[in-house]
Amino acid sequence: MRILVVGAGAIGGYFGGRLLQAGRDVTFLVRARRATELARTGLAIRSHLGDADLRAPVLSEEALAEPFDLVLLGCKAYDLDAAMISFARAVGPGTAILPVLNGMRHMDVLAERFGDGRVLGGQCVISAALDPEGRILHLNEAHTLTFGEPDGAQTPRIAAITAALSGAGFDAERSETILQAMWEKWVFIATLAGVTCLMRGAIGDVVAAGAGDLATALFDECAAIAAAQGFAPRPAFRKRMRPAFAAPGSPMTASMLRDVERGAPVEADHILGDLLGRAASPEDQPLLRIALAHLKSYEARRTRENAAGG
Repeated sequence: MRILVVGAGAIGGYFGGRLLQAGRDVTFLVRARRATELARTGLAIRSHLGDADLRAPVLSEEALAEPFDLVLLGCKAYDLDAAMISFARAVGPGTAILPVLNGMRHMDVLAERFGDGRVLGGQCVISAALDPEGRILHLNEAHTLTFGEPDGAQTPRIAAITAALSGAGFDAERSETILQAMWEKWVFIATLAGVTCLMRGAIGDVVAAGAGDLATALFDECAAIAAAQGFAPRPAFRKRMRPAFAAPGSPMTASMLRDVERGAPVEADHILGDLLGRAASPEDQPLLRIALAHLKSYEARRTRENAAGG
């Protein structure tokens, strides 16, 4: 199976790198600056589960000339439009697209552009980042990639993708309920990003401030929206997550907070805004509205300051 990984950042670089390390037929579609960096330093992964230094085959958008069997897409939501343009020539009659973005809006966007039947459901559980030298730092214990047909069918292409992704140095999990899993992760990410960005601290800091109930209340708001959309979080998920958002001393935080702290773009609209937009009565989600407004205010200030500085 020929696999095209769009980008070689923290997510695409990690999972694509592990596939490459396992001998899979992997090519990375990257921008010129990242291509130059990879040519100089290689694709470097630093993880307590095993380091890797790899020579990664790369292509530019201009050099992309033929379809691939699988496109693994792990870009940020605000880069989705540009990413779709860049890999369009890789999509042929038999190509499957596996996105691992957070939220759900990208599923509709990709289906509209490439056709509903090409898009798989997918999600990943990992904490990873790029260091200043472009190395991929694996920051936690988890490195799970979950995927499946949106309708849960066990198709021949899912069997082929399972074979290609399994045994490659990370946990590859085929799911018959991938949309449910994606909605549950969306509830988790929206809660975590919303509360840690709003309070500018980890969950343990929020609890120490006497505001742990705000985190669990935001979780309940997000879960209520999912339930109204037909994807009520399952009891086991609720039982695991609600206490996690009120755990004293928890270092848990969201990557979106790290983006805010370094003045980077954020996925406010895709993760919080789209979720709020699916609520029947947004006024019934006051904490989610406040968290979104906080991030939109940050974006407005960032835009203003960048315009003034440039």
